[in-house]
Amino acid sequence: MVARFRSRRRSRPLWRRLVDILIALSVIAAVAFAAARLEQWSAEKFAGQVRVIDGDSLAMGERRLRLKGIDAPELAQRCRKDSFEYDCGVEARSKLRALIGGDTVSCVGEGVDRYGRDLVRCEAGGRDLNRIMVRSGHAVSFGDYGAEERVARRQGAGLWAGDFDMPKEWRALHGGLGEDVHGGFAALRALLRRLTGL
Repeated sequence: MVARFRSRRRSRPLWRRLVDILIALSVIAAVAFAAARLEQWSAEKFAGQVRVIDGDSLAMGERRLRLKGIDAPELAQRCRKDSFEYDCGVEARSKLRALIGGDTVSCVGEGVDRYGRDLVRCEAGGRDLNRIMVRSGHAVSFGDYGAEERVARRQGAGLWAGDFDMPKEWRALHGGLGEDVHGGFAALRALLRRLTGL
């Protein structure tokens, strides 16, 4: 008589699986933290004349810049105020142009987005462009500047004086570029994309 052996796979106890999950999450958090610190330490500073593309995008020569932590309406986006539609995307671009005027723009790079644009915080004439765009209601918080958005909402400034679609939602409906919020794991994803070329 031939004995039959059954291979029994022992299942791991629940506590061991939970420990494995905690270790994996800790490693991911450590990598994200290290990437964020690395990004800050390697922050590139540069300055020059810019061309305003829209309410949150600039061009400095061949370099494309995306204001980090904010999201402005797209150029073709329309919003509503007092029962009338208006070109809120064009208005956001005009506000950014007026803030810059003829001043030199100084920026600090804080990473690159999935489209190869430098994520930057910029100022012109001592004015923090990212912060003012959200505070004036011409852009919304996109991973940063939450306090400024709350003030703009309370005061009914800019976009908050009427009705509008969040720029990210508007892009999803009208075929614009999909973007990740500028913060948290988004920076890690952008870094991995850049390193792997995916």
